[in-house]
Amino acid sequence: MEELMPRLLPLESCDTEEYNSNEPPRNPQEYLRQVQREASLCPDVVVAQIDPKKLKKKQSVNVSITGCLAAPQGFSPSLKWQQQQVSKFSEVRQSVNKHRQHWKSQFLDDNVVMPKTEDEDGWKRFCLGENVCLDIQLKEEDKVNPGLDYVKTGFPPFLSIVSKLNQSTISAVLEYLINWFEERDFVPQLGRWLYALLACLEKPLLPEAHSLIRQLARRCSAVRGLFVDNLKYSKDDDRLSALNLMICIVARYFEQNDLADNE
Repeated sequence: MEELMPRLLPLESCDTEEYNSNEPPRNPQEYLRQVQREASLCPDVVVAQIDPKKLKKKQSVNVSITGCLAAPQGFSPSLKWQQQQVSKFSEVRQSVNKHRQHWKSQFLDDNVVMPKTEDEDGWKRFCLGENVCLDIQLKEEDKVNPGLDYVKTGFPPFLSIVSKLNQSTISAVLEYLINWFEERDFVPQLGRWLYALLACLEKPLLPEAHSLIRQLARRCSAVRGLFVDNLKYSKDDDRLSALNLMICIVARYFEQNDLADNE
């Protein structure tokens, strides 16, 4: 070891009786000798104790470069409308950042129990509600007067809630909701939470977030394409504006220009 790693700071010999390693060093020589002694006590090989449960399920990030499906004729928003939505979204983000610290310090009501970051099913139920997640068919009277049972209808993305989410949790919840959306239809609760999470997503985007928002835009364009072939959709459907808005925010605000709608 001495031949492979010559000493850069050779130490002069010192009397071991005068040097006490348990006391603070009194001069540079004693300090270097203490460092040398501590290094000699370190093992040559160290093995990290890793808990596999703490590792995320997906370690690799696959970024797709495919674009969105073109909007059916008559369903594409105008460029002016897209510019207006980007401007409003920018104002919302500024307002969220301005008031984040205030709302972060506020206590939540007793009935608001936020799931842990890794609890995917818990977050789906928290955001979308049990009625949507469990596909519970509501009675006609419940549709007219649904009440304020947030456990069933989902908690709205209040500032007092989203302000308490760090960027890691925001990305995780965004992934949970987008994965849910990949297999199901668009619902109002989903739109509200997606908009709120995008408003809290910090720039520049991490690779994981970059992949997620592109996946969201592509899914929105695929669902929008069903408006032509499926009779249950129409141009007056509120979901059409919501889908166009998601694509607009991803493409125009987060600068994924290849996904943008053209007039």
